[in-house]
Amino acid sequence: MTPFFKIDKRIESASERALEKCADQFAEIEKITEYNQLKVQSAFIEHGISESHFVSSTGYGYSDRGRETLDKVWASVFGTEDALVRHNFTCGTHTLATALFGVLRPGDKMLCVTGTPYDTIHNVIGTKGSGMGSLKDFGIIYDEVPLKNDRLDYEAIEKNVDSSVNMVYIQRSRGYELRPSLFVEEIEKVVNIAKRNNPQVIVMVDNCYGEFVQTREPSDAGADLIAGSLIKNAGGGIARTGGYIAGRKDLIEKCAYRLTTPGLGKEVGATLGHNRELYMGLFYAPHSVGEALKSAVYIAAFFEDFGYKAIPSYNEKRSDIVQSIGLENPDSLVAFCRGIQSGSPIDSFLSPEPWDMPGYDSKVVMAAGTFTLGSTIELSADAPIREPYFAWVQGGLNFYSSKICAMLAAQQMLERGLLNNV
Repeated sequence: MTPFFKIDKRIESASERALEKCADQFAEIEKITEYNQLKVQSAFIEHGISESHFVSSTGYGYSDRGRETLDKVWASVFGTEDALVRHNFTCGTHTLATALFGVLRPGDKMLCVTGTPYDTIHNVIGTKGSGMGSLKDFGIIYDEVPLKNDRLDYEAIEKNVDSSVNMVYIQRSRGYELRPSLFVEEIEKVVNIAKRNNPQVIVMVDNCYGEFVQTREPSDAGADLIAGSLIKNAGGGIARTGGYIAGRKDLIEKCAYRLTTPGLGKEVGATLGHNRELYMGLFYAPHSVGEALKSAVYIAAFFEDFGYKAIPSYNEKRSDIVQSIGLENPDSLVAFCRGIQSGSPIDSFLSPEPWDMPGYDSKVVMAAGTFTLGSTIELSADAPIREPYFAWVQGGLNFYSSKICAMLAAQQMLERGLLNNV
């Protein structure tokens, strides 16, 4: 019971049942969290991080020791030759686009083997929009291998990866789809197929939502480039903006030329006082991801108790932090998101409404009472207002805060006569 919020006793009972179910999953999450925390901590020690690495640079940012060492720490953590970690990546899509434009050239072919990628990347590729400077505008060919029964179609990948393909692109998480996200072991199978068929092919992974969920990363499985956002897993809830690309040294150099300019690359870029939070974000990331995973497992068990479908189920293994809950109708979606918002530390007084969100093809309702706008390592929930009416929940800087938000979501639904099985 909580003395601070008005929660129906039936909801409190469902919460207790969910907690009992989650014990084994929580124990496994804690093992993974500890492993990843020690991996990060050892990288900090290896590179001798000190107060001097947090000093701000201005202007050109030449010889910014903190910036240069952060790239090395990141490369050590992710097992790569080099990395490009910058506060001036504006979002995950910008980071991914920088990598794509950095390494692909006119006439190259990009093959996405995880079906159609996330909505916001469509304009980057050029499957939507025109004349905006997309990959298509620059003569880069795009093709994709559809999923088979919501899984990777290894046989089709084998047939489609040949000498004409310059990049195999993998989206690890699922976006607004209900397919399972990818485990590192599955990504490794794609890498092996791709490299066997074309040793020169670049394998790139959109690693958003997947960092530190397992003890291995796609780069440990042979991916040449991985990229993601710092206001998701990898920033630990500390970084206020930014992104990272990690991988082969020659490819990172090309990405740096795209981010800044050819010939300058990583040599420039004032950090303007952001170094400390980027280091702290990486240090906190394994723990923050662990809390987010506990939150997802609990939310799945809790809403399954009311008869809703959870993907993945509370007791399934996970490869990202995203949890989907099937809420069956638009009114329940909106009530759920309003309940999440009402328990958030920031903007709890706001009431989410569906709206036409840039980059999406249907109205979206979003709960995001976060310290950093748009952060999805902090608890947030969003849902496109379209069948089959699932909400996508991600993040949670601490489990107990996420737990009460989930209970308040159920409370909002109950008060509107929308909660099943009570």
